Amino acid sequence: MTRNTDLPEFAGNIFYAARQAIRRHASGGNVLIAATVLALAVANIPAINGYYFEFWTQEVRLQLGDFNVFSHHGEPMSLLAFINDALMAVFFFTIGLEIKREILVGELASFKQALLPILAAIGGMIVPVCIFHSLSAGTEYAGGAAIPMATDIAFSLGVLAMLGSRVPVSLKIFLTTLAVVDDIGGIIVIAAFYSTHIEVSLLLIAAALFVVLLFGSSMRIKSKIFYIGIGGIIWFLFLNSGIHPTIAGVLVAFCVPATPVFEPKKYIKQIRNAISNFNGEDVELLTRKSILNKEQMDWLKEVESASDKVISPLQDLEDSLHPIVNFFIVPLFAFANAGIFLLNTDPASVFEGISLAVIAGLVIGKFVGIFAFSWATVKLGLAPMPAHSNWKMMASVSMLGGIGFTVSLFIATLTFAGGDTHSLELLDHAKLGIVVGSLLAGVLGFIALHATLPRTAAPDSALRRADED
Repeated sequence: MTRNTDLPEFAGNIFYAARQAIRRHASGGNVLIAATVLALAVANIPAINGYYFEFWTQEVRLQLGDFNVFSHHGEPMSLLAFINDALMAVFFFTIGLEIKREILVGELASFKQALLPILAAIGGMIVPVCIFHSLSAGTEYAGGAAIPMATDIAFSLGVLAMLGSRVPVSLKIFLTTLAVVDDIGGIIVIAAFYSTHIEVSLLLIAAALFVVLLFGSSMRIKSKIFYIGIGGIIWFLFLNSGIHPTIAGVLVAFCVPATPVFEPKKYIKQIRNAISNFNGEDVELLTRKSILNKEQMDWLKEVESASDKVISPLQDLEDSLHPIVNFFIVPLFAFANAGIFLLNTDPASVFEGISLAVIAGLVIGKFVGIFAFSWATVKLGLAPMPAHSNWKMMASVSMLGGIGFTVSLFIATLTFAGGDTHSLELLDHAKLGIVVGSLLAGVLGFIALHATLPRTAAPDSALRRADED
């Protein structure tokens, strides 16, 4: 059994914000699972499934005179399009914030620490695409090769959370970083292959607005409304220019400043000065619950204002949006897109055609790609193994990489967005392959981890519990 003990600091010196993000993703995974199960149930209850499918065709309008903000080439967006093109732009905005933070101060900031999950993610994208392509060459669904290349952070970390403190923190960081790199790959694929009928004039206006955002960032403008407001205009321009609007969310996120107004030293000095004003107060008054006077209000407002200014706009937005994304937007996306009518589906069709190609890509391709590239990276001495782990654990985590739910569904909806009956049929079979493949990868990964993890808490679990307390 091979173990790595050279990097105890890697598991210990993890940023608190990163640990918080892991817990949020894990909790969001439970809501995502519930939304998926509910969608499949509602879509197959004859008495109400008609209402379910019809509901997503309702038009969405935000009217300003004759102008509808939620319109695509002059046509109002359906509710499903609003979820997939508008709300998912917020999802990709948070992904962009997360990527920028990881590059600046997270696991992608150190090339040596980042190399293993980066190369593992690359393998986990290349091999599934190759397997899908080999099974779909010459078919009408060959264009869906990118569907099994994603790893769902929320789902995969949700499975790890079920195993509690037995999972080394380093493995969670490895899987999280791998999924972030997968998201970067997905963003590149969406930008490169799902852009059509480019309107250059609209893109030029969007480019000018990006310059404004970058100028604002360089001038240390910290107002979140500034970036969100201009970002909303850029989203609309992308929506109508032929570039998929979710890409706007990622690019706007890269413009959000990562430096706070106050440095921590100045912040501590200011709050000490404010709190020192309470020293002269009568002890009895301070221990009694009562309405604050004007001076006390001013002193505490100084503390509140200083606290807002010591957190960068990037981290503040990421922290504020994560609950909305994890507990509302992504589950709503799953509920709207995972509903597949199965009552007239031949069970054998799950293991043929596009469904088989997606399942093979997720279950076999992701496992082989992630594990093989990880093994080669460590054996060649390019990067060390995650602390407190062995190859059996790495193989189990590689299997969890096949949970490709959210982004896989998103790419599938983009691939088969024709709207005709045949495209919708292919989309349903692709969704079925995603659900079955992700379920298989999750169950197999959980069983493998349960068998290979130590029966006691991981050595770094005490640190994690201290942070949570």
